[in-house]
Amino acid sequence: MGMWELVVVLIVGLIVLGPERLPVAIRTVSRWVKTLKSVANSVKAEVNEELRIHELHENLKKAEQQNLQELSPDLQDSVNELQKAAQSVTHSYKKDTPEKAEIKNNDEKK
Repeated sequence: MGMWELVVVLIVGLIVLGPERLPVAIRTVSRWVKTLKSVANSVKAEVNEELRIHELHENLKKAEQQNLQELSPDLQDSVNELQKAAQSVTHSYKKDTPEKAEIKNNDEKK
């Protein structure tokens, strides 16, 4: 909206709502706008993440077709990123170390 359009909207709002209710209406509308922006940003971030995952998946398919040999740098980066992600998942599900098991047992006794 341009400057003059906002002025016209404010004047019409002042006439329709009156000077007492206009500030409340402006705050309410600004909250709605902020909420809509945050929802739009979260959807945008989620879509970008899904597109990134899809691209990694496609790169992995290409790498498998080339038998993981003589890969382009982009494909090699994707494969390395997927390997790191797989290792981080594997590490989080490994058996408890003796220290962790002892702490867990002590917590259960309490």
